Amino acid sequence: MTPTHAQVATAAKRVAELRTQIAHHDQRYYVLDDPEISDADYDALVRELQHLEAEHPELLSADSPTQRVAGAPAEHFRTVEHRTPMLSLANCFDEAGLAEFDERVRKLLGMAEVPYDCEPKLDGLAVELVYLYGQLAEGSTRGDGSVGEDVTANLRTQRSVPLVLSAPAPPRRLEVRGEVFLRKADFARLNARREAEGEPTFANPRNAAAGSLRQLDPKVTAGRRLSLYVYEVGAWDGPPFDSHRAKLAWLASLGLPVNPENRLATGMQDVLAAHRDLLERRHALPYEVDGLVVKVDGEDARRRLGTVSRSPRWAVAYKFPAEEARTRVLAIDVNVGRTGALTPVAFLEPVQVGGVTVSRATLHNPGELARKDVRVGDAVFVRRAGDVIPEITKVVASVRTGEERTYVFPERCPVCGSATLMDEDGAILRCTGLACPAQLLGHLRHFASRGGMDIEGLGEKLCAQLVGSGLVRRQADLYRLSVESLAGLDRMGEKSAQNLVSALQKSRRPPLRRFLYALGIRHVGEATARTLAEAFPEVRRLYDASEEDLTRVKDVGPEMARAISAFFHDGKNRENIEALLEAGVQPEPPGAPTGGPFSGKTVVLTGTLSAMTREQAKEEVERRGGKVSGSVSRKTDWVVAGADAGSKLKKAQEYGVKVVDEAGFLDLLSETA
Repeated sequence: MTPTHAQVATAAKRVAELRTQIAHHDQRYYVLDDPEISDADYDALVRELQHLEAEHPELLSADSPTQRVAGAPAEHFRTVEHRTPMLSLANCFDEAGLAEFDERVRKLLGMAEVPYDCEPKLDGLAVELVYLYGQLAEGSTRGDGSVGEDVTANLRTQRSVPLVLSAPAPPRRLEVRGEVFLRKADFARLNARREAEGEPTFANPRNAAAGSLRQLDPKVTAGRRLSLYVYEVGAWDGPPFDSHRAKLAWLASLGLPVNPENRLATGMQDVLAAHRDLLERRHALPYEVDGLVVKVDGEDARRRLGTVSRSPRWAVAYKFPAEEARTRVLAIDVNVGRTGALTPVAFLEPVQVGGVTVSRATLHNPGELARKDVRVGDAVFVRRAGDVIPEITKVVASVRTGEERTYVFPERCPVCGSATLMDEDGAILRCTGLACPAQLLGHLRHFASRGGMDIEGLGEKLCAQLVGSGLVRRQADLYRLSVESLAGLDRMGEKSAQNLVSALQKSRRPPLRRFLYALGIRHVGEATARTLAEAFPEVRRLYDASEEDLTRVKDVGPEMARAISAFFHDGKNRENIEALLEAGVQPEPPGAPTGGPFSGKTVVLTGTLSAMTREQAKEEVERRGGKVSGSVSRKTDWVVAGADAGSKLKKAQEYGVKVVDEAGFLDLLSETA
């Protein structure tokens, strides 16, 4: 049906509005590194514009945001013209969109099934590196796809960027495309340093990477640890490649960093499996990813498919569900933790973030709340990382009305009514009540955690019931619980009660390192608890350890030594430890490695084990002198594959790593029990 004049006019008006909005947000995101809307909201604007332009081709124009790669070169950098345009990827957001892409590719190629290369879509900044006779000659950003910014001096400061290719006869000219990004740990360090120096922190790793690369002073960039993965070749004077996989292998042979997560998939089922696997593991990766890039592997097929506008027909970005969204702060209140710290929490208008409804977000401490200047009524961005409570990453101050309210911290604990007191360093407000139920609840949750005593079934709600009923007034009381005493608790049947009692019995002989971690000593994480256990193989020996003794322990500095010494010299803490020991808890000292097949070996655990938990399996390997890693590489010695083992098993098979099932694993453990 031909649209009416009024319908075309309405569409034209909306198209103009969308183009203006997208241009504004492009400026905020790509140039100012200060976005006002989430990626999901931006993608929705672009999809709406694409839909209208498809329905009304007469409204399509060359200056539309859909016809170019977003982002313009910054004025203060020399411009660089790309010999071969740096294309942007089309996006799809569900299996139906991916199926449409695959169907179109197969139809154009006349193939029943197409091999695809699957690569994590990194949240960074696209760059082009030009090597002349094997030496880095130029580096530039993508810019608008045709013209980018010359950031050679900044790229040369980064160790992730090879200055010289490792090839005996490098090509005369080679253009390499890749992504510059910040790993999560480097991002956290950068923000911590900026906060300590009184500088504003970055909202996310992508903005931090962009801001780092666009520094006029290369010394500033040099102080920031950027990473690089290369994924494509632009113009070069060599023969064409047969496949993308061969191209990546060649780039790796030149000493260029190639993402080891890349994998080949045959057909859509393999692609969907790759997407599911990456989505499940995204928070375990050391960098941020927001989807899976799906590329036709055959280079000849790519040439036949060609491009449309500024996007290749042979690739698509299958995006993950958005994990950052915009919402509004309804209220701010405080939670009281196991150390008595009052942590401010923002209560939000419920919003979907990564497939989960988010209604609250942590604000960490009074200093963080003041630095971010979050107020009741503010529009904010909230980000969810893994299974932890989400956090507010940015306030949209530009839309404030003046009615927003600043939160004032209470002078008394909202749980027990005791006075609150600010730490000496002015960073944390604490409850001074020694008998505060909220602190006991926090202690119990930490004590029972997987890194601590690993008491299965003792979650937050049950801990709250135990404290509220008076059954548990300190940690040692847990080991006096019986099926009969638990039976009166809400939703606690006889079977559940028996399971908890069995879990408590099972936890009575923890490794000393886990016992020390479970005590909740300030500054002592799992790694420090391990080194303390090795240095003091019996817990009572820590009663008399001086600060000087403690600083001799690996990675224990003066501040941590003071905290540990103060903990073990406190009479209440000693009483608590003695009560645990009297209740039958017997921490086992670390033993010398017993040798055997795992001694000195790197082991990866994957899939589900029926005979023990993953943490228990890790302990058994480590007790026998092995090291447990989270990822498979060519240096891995063993992979233990339980039920439903996934990509790690496949990677082990590709690398020729030894694989053993659960039965074989138990046999190996029995050899050196």
